[in-house]
Amino acid sequence: MTINTKNKFFWSTIQKNLFLLLFLIAFAGCQKKDSFQTAAFQTSTGWGYTISTGNKIIIKQTIIPVISEVKSFSSEEDALKVAQLVATKLNQNISPRVSKNDLILLKIKI
Repeated sequence: MTINTKNKFFWSTIQKNLFLLLFLIAFAGCQKKDSFQTAAFQTSTGWGYTISTGNKIIIKQTIIPVISEVKSFSSEEDALKVAQLVATKLNQNISPRVSKNDLILLKIKI
């Protein structure tokens, strides 16, 4: 009596490889990607920032939030610091609200 073990080996190898492939596809699909891009732009009185996803701008901020004056950011770096903070909050599904304390911690010139 002869048993064909090659056929069983072939199918078990295919099943293992198929399972591994499906696992890798599922793992790659579940990883969260940072999908927000930040950019600074110059205004007539200073700097502002935009936050976009894909080709769509979702936030365009031309003034410093939470201060009583209507004033733009004094430098491109300041605008980008706040934009990055807001983008990080959006990525974490937190409200993108900026507080005075946030501005102080980021050392934004008011």
